Amino acid sequence: MEMILVSACLLGIGCQYSREIKADERVCKLLERKDVVLIPVCPEQLGGLPTPREPAERKDGGVWNRSGENVTKQFLYGAREALKLARMYGCSLAILKERSPSCGSGKIYDGSFAGNVVDGDGVTAELLKEHGIRVIGESQIGAEDKTLFQ
Repeated sequence: MEMILVSACLLGIGCQYSREIKADERVCKLLERKDVVLIPVCPEQLGGLPTPREPAERKDGGVWNRSGENVTKQFLYGAREALKLARMYGCSLAILKERSPSCGSGKIYDGSFAGNVVDGDGVTAELLKEHGIRVIGESQIGAEDKTLFQ
C-alpha cells in the first residue's frame, strides 16, 4: 500500500487561502485506487493560519502576506507538522500544490504578488525534500511515475 501525502486543496477541500475549491481531477482519481492511501494536509492551516487568509509568497528567505506581515513562523510550523504526518504514515511521496509558498516544488511565485514565477520550493516542499520525501506537483501526475499514476 502506497501512502501519499497530498495537499488537501487538491482534493477539493476549501483550505486554499481564498477558500476557493480547486479539486484536481488527476489527484481525485487516485482516490479510486485500492493500492494508494492519500493523507490530506494543509500546512498553512496546520501552522495556525485562518481560511480565508491573505495570499502569501516567499521572498528574501521568508514568507510575507500581501499586507507585508511576516508569516514565516506559521509556515515553518505547518511544514514541521506536515513532516510529522508524512513520517507517521510512512509517506515516501508527496503530491503538493504547485507554485504555493508552502507546497510549491521547483517553481513558486516570486514575492511581488504580480504572478511572476521563479525557481524555488515552498517551505513544506523544501522540508520534505530535506528529509528524503519525493515531492511532485499535480501536473506531474502521469508524467512522473507511469507505474503509480496510470
